[in-house]
Amino acid sequence: MSRPWWQDAVVYQVYPRSFADTDGDGIGDLPGIVQRLPHLRALGVDALWVSPFFRSPMVDFGYDISDHTAVDPIFGTDGDADALIAAAHAHGLRILVDIVLPHTSDQHPWFRDAASSRTAPMRDFYVWRDGPTPGRPHGGPPNNWAAGFPAGTSAWTWHPGTAQWYLHSHLPQEPDLDWSNPAVRAAQLDVLHFWLDRGVDGVRLDSINRLGKDPACRDNVDGERLRQQDWPTLHEYLREVRTLVDSYPGVAAVGEVWEFDQRRILPYLAPDELHLAHNFVFARSRFEAAGIRRTVEEFADLAGPDTWPAWFFNNHDEPRVVSRWSTPGDDEETCAARARLAAVLLLSLRGTPFLYQGEELGLPDTELPPGIGGDGNGRDPQRTPMPWAPPSTAGPGAGFTTGEPWLPVGAAAERLNVASELRDPNSMLALYRTLLTLRRERPSLHAGSQAFLDAPQDVLAYLRAEGRERSLVILNFAATTRRLDVAPLLGDGSSATPLLLASTSDAAGRGRPCPTIALGAFSGVVLDPGPAPPIAKS
Repeated sequence: MSRPWWQDAVVYQVYPRSFADTDGDGIGDLPGIVQRLPHLRALGVDALWVSPFFRSPMVDFGYDISDHTAVDPIFGTDGDADALIAAAHAHGLRILVDIVLPHTSDQHPWFRDAASSRTAPMRDFYVWRDGPTPGRPHGGPPNNWAAGFPAGTSAWTWHPGTAQWYLHSHLPQEPDLDWSNPAVRAAQLDVLHFWLDRGVDGVRLDSINRLGKDPACRDNVDGERLRQQDWPTLHEYLREVRTLVDSYPGVAAVGEVWEFDQRRILPYLAPDELHLAHNFVFARSRFEAAGIRRTVEEFADLAGPDTWPAWFFNNHDEPRVVSRWSTPGDDEETCAARARLAAVLLLSLRGTPFLYQGEELGLPDTELPPGIGGDGNGRDPQRTPMPWAPPSTAGPGAGFTTGEPWLPVGAAAERLNVASELRDPNSMLALYRTLLTLRRERPSLHAGSQAFLDAPQDVLAYLRAEGRERSLVILNFAATTRRLDVAPLLGDGSSATPLLLASTSDAAGRGRPCPTIALGAFSGVVLDPGPAPPIAKS
């Protein structure tokens, strides 16, 4: 039986506003993505996930959608979306679009109608409630539910025109849809139909754990948000989504399940719900071998045999791992070593890895001057434009734009950019290309089983196996060199283990036997221990 494509794939996230600009306005666009698809193909990824490019007031930079079926003019035209889908397929890449099902913009025609009167046709598309004092804001909102951001704010906003409160799990400009209303579900499923009919290969469903709410709107207890997210009815709604997705052969449903307890993530991966769910527990891992092992093993222990993990370190909301894993006083070399170790880890684990644009360059978060940026929630440093060339030769847009970029590219772009790294065989980009080739060529790495091995403190070691092929991954999280004998680590007599890859880019050493290996600080290797020796007959 053939495996679904998404189990063997590596997915690359494109944040359109910051990827490539073709019209010189300083904002990335869909033709820019098309122009740079050869980079993704040469990198070796299998699919791209494109963050929202739909019509939007851009209060939340595209996640506040006012028309799910139209391209926002800053990104291009509806025809540009079709051209992107076709071009991705022509390059052998699958494409996923980012759909926001739980909420819309307050400028969406549905909400504008709903807010026009209490008897408006679309009124019950959204969640409206009286507070303690019906018809008046005095006394406060209906309950203690909190918005995701800005932090510490209520999830309810008073609407003076109709004298009720409306619910928003995010910004006040992003009112929540009421998914208990069958008409809402039908309308949003039509959105999925629209894009699947256009030929996309999957959907990434934003904030999907916020589809269901306690209809009684009771207070949350003990700081948990379990009455405003993860409400049991949302799994009924997800099954409807999955039924639709399954009517398009080969399409993948990926969900953003913003939870930090894997026991709450697993229900979304039931056989009739999501195919994949981003794992935020892993994404926020500290730089320590034991903690990462616990997270990966816990997922395996909780999951069914056919449940497939989705690992990531970076995205448009999360600080880049280069910066997150750095400590005060680290030099560039140390930060790069940790990032290279993270690359080997992410691309050698059992599961589907998700990369974020610029991760393959080793980009850190960009330090922005005061007053620069418009997110307001601290996410601009990881959203700065993709540097395609050094600013010293390509101008301040670093090959991203011929105009003034909407955010500065940052000082690191002078050395960390595509053009410069292509010329350096020891660059981060070269490592990612080698890793992705190795992962694609070795079934043990993209499809095999996984078993952790007993290793010294601060060392993570695991064996991947598929058929007779095995791959041994050893990662040193310590700031000092660790020397290991491979045979005791494997425990099966294997010792002549050729080096397949080193995070230090020691290309000259590839293929040499490594019965003993000295791992430098923050470095990792992938070895080929060969087939398991036959069990001796007694």
